[in-house]
Amino acid sequence: MSNEDYLKDISEIKQLMNRSSRFISLSGLSGIFAGIYAIVGALIVYFFLFPEPGDYLILDSWQFRWLLIDLGAVALLSVLTAYLLTTSKAKRNDEKIWDATTQRLLLHFLIPLVAGGIYILIKLNSQHYGLTGSLMLLFYGLALINASKYTIGNIKYLGYVEVVLGLICAAFPGYGFWFWVLGFGVCHIIYGSLMYVAEKK
Repeated sequence: MSNEDYLKDISEIKQLMNRSSRFISLSGLSGIFAGIYAIVGALIVYFFLFPEPGDYLILDSWQFRWLLIDLGAVALLSVLTAYLLTTSKAKRNDEKIWDATTQRLLLHFLIPLVAGGIYILIKLNSQHYGLTGSLMLLFYGLALINASKYTIGNIKYLGYVEVVLGLICAAFPGYGFWFWVLGFGVCHIIYGSLMYVAEKK
């Protein structure tokens, strides 16, 4: 066996080991759809739920309750779409969708996300509204980075972008809504499009 054959075998073994220890790559389309859902949800908030100039969105207002419904709908649609598209992709590639690696991925993703969600609710309950957008971006970015070691792909870079946007947003709290749209909407569409193009190569 030639040196080229040995190198080819080693490369294949390394690829198999890498795939066995990591979750399959997410579908690029799921990122695009998540961005679209976020932008549509943001438009609904902007045109129908924004408080009057000089007012705040308080916890016991009807706008805040509908805002939670809006955010929940965006999150639910994004997760459901990601699951359906990624499952379909896994079946086409003859890959497992649910195993110990998937469980580790979800655990490492949810710990920062749930902790961040609870922290945000605590801050809202104490009437600290200004940093909500930045905190959402920060904890979501940290969740992506924390879970990235169990995915095939470069989702950690999306996490880095979200963290940077969250930090910049913290310096400009009056623009939290627009940073949220940029992070959860535009960045998801760009990242999903790049993934989708890479999948087609």
